Amino acid sequence: MSTVADEARAIADAWSAPGSPPSWWLTAALFTAVAEDEVLRDIGAGIPADRRPALLLSAAITAVVTTGADPVRRYFPVPGGPQPPDDGGFRPALKALVRDRRDAIAALCAGHRYQMNEVTRSVDVLPVLGAVAAETGRPLALVDLGTGAGLGLRPDRYAYEYTLPDGTVRAVGSGPLTVGCTVRGAVPPLPERLSVTARVGVDVEPSDLEDPVTAAWLAACVPPEAGAVTRFAAAVDLARAEPAEIVRGDVLEVLPAVVGSLPADTAVCLVDTYVHVFLGPERLARFRELVTGLGRDLDWISVDPLVPLGPEATTTVQGLDVPPQWLTENREGGVFGVIGRLSVRDGVASARLLGRAHPGGSWLEWL
Repeated sequence: MSTVADEARAIADAWSAPGSPPSWWLTAALFTAVAEDEVLRDIGAGIPADRRPALLLSAAITAVVTTGADPVRRYFPVPGGPQPPDDGGFRPALKALVRDRRDAIAALCAGHRYQMNEVTRSVDVLPVLGAVAAETGRPLALVDLGTGAGLGLRPDRYAYEYTLPDGTVRAVGSGPLTVGCTVRGAVPPLPERLSVTARVGVDVEPSDLEDPVTAAWLAACVPPEAGAVTRFAAAVDLARAEPAEIVRGDVLEVLPAVVGSLPADTAVCLVDTYVHVFLGPERLARFRELVTGLGRDLDWISVDPLVPLGPEATTTVQGLDVPPQWLTENREGGVFGVIGRLSVRDGVASARLLGRAHPGGSWLEWL
């Protein structure tokens, strides 16, 4: 139980740090409840650790709340709407709901996996994709690993707004959805435009957005924050309007064929955002070996929490050492994604730590 509680508290801390927007209160309160409520902790104790029980519980609760008429529903935002305020009644209302709907929450946890489709994470990936394009002089072939519903397959179709350390806003691209973040540290290399000529998603269980049940579960995995649920709805509309290829299968098994099918004149970019943390040490090691043995120049762009998720972590999923201060913050309960780039040229791999970012996409710290 302590593992579930620790994981939930770490996520709650990430959504309640000093200076956090007021609209984050519900997400922080939800994960705090997962950490402290005995019923939720009991359910979580039966969920395998590699399925991230704290995250799965939050999604199951959201799914139950947003498909019913319970009083707790009034605290959850709807796409395009405001963030309902904290009036002090959320925790007691949630406690009553959990005890009344315990079996439904447990059933959802047993029958689903957590699949976070936060499109704002594209702000973390865009600078790296731009750097690859500038260095290679080639259009990009994007392979989105653990793609879920494929919302990360269209970074060239979103508009971006980066609020730089000096307060100025750097706009990049255009599209039906605008995502943005506050930049800390150095200014990342932002491209004027991005050219993606091939895109393929890979997932062991791709999500069909045309299926109402699947779409509802994916929506439940989105943090209950007004901006996040609105962005998700807009990204879903774009994905439905512009379908992309998604390959079903284990990434370790299907990746060679996927990469082999990409146009020879493209720069191949394997992108994972908060995916490889689920693989575990042995499969991570196998993936690293696979990437360097595909027989093609490519770049692997990773945005993942430290592995394993928790205070024991010392390296990134790409095996990169991180600054001591980051380790300290991680051990104190902070959750953030570490941005790394592993490049393979003529069979030789080199990797570099680039920065870190908030899992909800609100800030980006560049080295």
